[in-house]
Amino acid sequence: MKTKIFLHRLKPLLVLVLAHGFAFTAAAQNYYPADVGNTWVLENADAEERRTYSLEGPETYKGTEVITLKIEIQELDTGDIVDTDKYFLTVGNEAIKLHGTFLEEAAIGGTVTADFPTPATFFPLHLELGDKWQIVADAEVDAGFLKVGGKSTTNLEVVGFETLETPAGTFQNCAKVELALTFSAGGFINVESTTYQWLAPDIGPVQYENSDKLLFKLVSTNLPTNPYDVNADGVVNILDLVFVASRFGGSDPEADVNDDGIVNILDLVRIAQNFSN
Repeated sequence: MKTKIFLHRLKPLLVLVLAHGFAFTAAAQNYYPADVGNTWVLENADAEERRTYSLEGPETYKGTEVITLKIEIQELDTGDIVDTDKYFLTVGNEAIKLHGTFLEEAAIGGTVTADFPTPATFFPLHLELGDKWQIVADAEVDAGFLKVGGKSTTNLEVVGFETLETPAGTFQNCAKVELALTFSAGGFINVESTTYQWLAPDIGPVQYENSDKLLFKLVSTNLPTNPYDVNADGVVNILDLVFVASRFGGSDPEADVNDDGIVNILDLVRIAQNFSN
């Protein structure tokens, strides 16, 4: 009887959320959780190669305290790390800012480094369809026997939102970001490539396609892969809304899906936005 009365009183609130929750844009969600210790492991379909993303630090870079996004590429048959890239970042309220890069490039047998005296936008935390930004860098190529200056321009655009199935789970509302790169150095190095990165809200990288069309999918992460299934029954539905609404105004971490310290309308909206199909 108490449950029926509770649900009856709760119904107007739930109807309001369901009616208006999807009117909230994707900007309400963080598409790149940038906390030190977060890791994501992606593998290609043939399990030949692995990409491991990890956030480490803090450390000091050019006098600024930063965190480091390290991306390692590993050949699974040998276990060898064949490539390691590092991005030196700070995190603001609206975007992750890029202060410098250190990229290993197997094609030239060396490294490409760049500094950003004025930090560039690495990724906005909140993404909407059609968002565009650009990363322009003066880079230095060090091939051991030769050092030359270069110019790199990456144009990024959110080109779609998709539901993705990966070995780590199914993710709703994934932002598909196109990265179109042009790079030239020394008059003899000219590279153009287009890659794609898919980011799931409050999860981060879940899929990547390199310039050779090789697709990598998330196989594991230390983040909860479905933070919206708060009652842990395997599906995001009205029962999760009830769970959160029953804790409205409190600080229960299981119901505080956006992790802002309080259970409120924003948590209900997150649940509604991520209902299972």
